[in-house]
Amino acid sequence: ITVVDKSGVHSLSIWYCHCPGAVNQDMQLFQAGLFPVSFTRLKTAFTFSVLDDFLLDNFECSTLAMNYYSKICRLTSSIFPLMVPVSWVSFCDSCSSHYRMISLYKWHGFAHKDDKPNDSDLALFCPACPQLGINLDLSAGTVTQVDDTPSWLMTRYLVMDVNFKAEHMHLVNPLDEVSLMDGLDFMVSNERYKSQIVIITGLSIKQMPPSKGWKPRIGGCACAQHGCFVPHSMVDFQKGERQMNMDYALSQALNYKTNGISHAITFYDINCQYNKYLKDWIASSMYLSIPVGMDIIPGIGLWHVHEHQDSCYVWYASNFIHGTGRIDGEIMETLWAPLNIISPSARGMGTPHCKEVLDYQM
Repeated sequence: ITVVDKSGVHSLSIWYCHCPGAVNQDMQLFQAGLFPVSFTRLKTAFTFSVLDDFLLDNFECSTLAMNYYSKICRLTSSIFPLMVPVSWVSFCDSCSSHYRMISLYKWHGFAHKDDKPNDSDLALFCPACPQLGINLDLSAGTVTQVDDTPSWLMTRYLVMDVNFKAEHMHLVNPLDEVSLMDGLDFMVSNERYKSQIVIITGLSIKQMPPSKGWKPRIGGCACAQHGCFVPHSMVDFQKGERQMNMDYALSQALNYKTNGISHAITFYDINCQYNKYLKDWIASSMYLSIPVGMDIIPGIGLWHVHEHQDSCYVWYASNFIHGTGRIDGEIMETLWAPLNIISPSARGMGTPHCKEVLDYQM
């Protein structure tokens, strides 16, 4: 078979075990550290080392699968790299989708379990924000003593924003796509999210008129203090930035490990208008919810608030919100910057593959 390694592409002879009780041939390749392209026609395989090396290059250097494989071909034959027999498409399919999913399953403890991960189980959140069962223990009595516990200690700080540079092509047949990790990372699960959009607009996703050219790709919520994306709170857009999309993102963020959290301070560029009817919209939807008893305090980032009226500065600037501290509310812009390095390469990908690439970068 043809084996692709960090040292190049090699043609090797393999003798499979035919002893009684031996596992299938594809599993024998896995045990030898080889990832086959096909489980039935075992003609090409990639070593785990080359796949790990690509994932690291893709994460840190934003290296594309095509460019990385071109390097492998150049190592194999510096004079005739185009004569290398394996196509980079096979490398892309095996590495960027299946191997990435397998790695995430292993890292989060689902490799040798029959249990399937739930929404957001393959993502990590801010280790400093209060989370029950992780860094917060209600049984210790620290939060039940109201007089001794400051309100800011039990507050979730969120910033909302949209990335207009992470664009994506309008697909011809979006219903034919298959996702490997739908809703398991930072992007929301597709079916429930689309149901919310269909109820509000009265149109199916396919019936919505597309915007001209590219469309804004993603938006969502992140920790306003430490700059960590909130798992299962990133959404994609059908046509421009709409409040119905951000409603769903905020609802998911407010319900992510917020047991025992009584306050939430949210920063959004248009919070002076967005927050007016937020609770009414959430109450009227079967797909949106806010934790019972949670008080939502709206704010506007210090860079955007100066473009509003003078009254907005007094009401929504973080300088005047009790318990906010020195938060500028613009940390999401610093999160978009490294993500925009890899996002142009995801423009022409299928929607599930694009989401998985962006999920891995977050």
